[in-house]
Amino acid sequence: MHQPASARGIAGLALIALVMVAVLLALGAWQLQRRVAKQALIAALTERLAAAPMPLPPPSDWADLSPARDEFRRVTFSARFTDAPDAMIYSAGSAIRADVTSPGTFALLPVRLRDGSELVVNAGFLANPAIDRAVQDRAVQRLRDAGAVQLVGYLRFPERSTLLIAAPDPAKRLWFARDLTAIAAALGWDSAAPFYIDLEAPQLASDAPRPGPLTVRLRDQHLQYAITWFGLAAAVSLVFAAWLYGQLRDRRSIKRRSVSL
Repeated sequence: MHQPASARGIAGLALIALVMVAVLLALGAWQLQRRVAKQALIAALTERLAAAPMPLPPPSDWADLSPARDEFRRVTFSARFTDAPDAMIYSAGSAIRADVTSPGTFALLPVRLRDGSELVVNAGFLANPAIDRAVQDRAVQRLRDAGAVQLVGYLRFPERSTLLIAAPDPAKRLWFARDLTAIAAALGWDSAAPFYIDLEAPQLASDAPRPGPLTVRLRDQHLQYAITWFGLAAAVSLVFAAWLYGQLRDRRSIKRRSVSL
């Protein structure tokens, strides 16, 4: 029979097990919270994407718009594409555009409203795996040639570049995140809007960037993740309980042997 652990050793392992179980339970509870938030987001997005487009809020209201309350709201407005340089955002596919399944780029460029203010529009997707700048230039020029048009799209809020995202290539005006602040600074855009518009319609030319409707395709696997974390917490608890039971059994056995001697 092996020598049971000391009281200090048991206390130390008990503390480690307690910390592990607490962390695993916290991760499980966090996943349940994320599940509630994800379900609320899916419900809100489904409602907003299905609603009829409303007039774009005036510039005086732009500062009050927020992602939680306004992202993916459908809006309509009249605008003209400016001569400012465009930015292309590389994408290998899209989680919210069912028709975007191959590599290419989304075309971001400023438009000017009737009152003279400017904002940025994602004019649509270009299936351009080679990222050919000449192809992009021809497509964007057709947008500028269209003149004033009535646009329908979705309010979106910019992303931030991180160390995990590839660095941009300003010479090709190619980015890998919709970081409007960095893009505007690099290209000299004069947009005061804290958002941009994902264009839904119209298709201005057959081979121009292709706008399209957005769909909710968010995956909700947080319950499975929560069950996994809770299961691991239960496993750690059971393993420690079995080990502790063995320790106590060995102590009782040693004590009985000592008494019999």
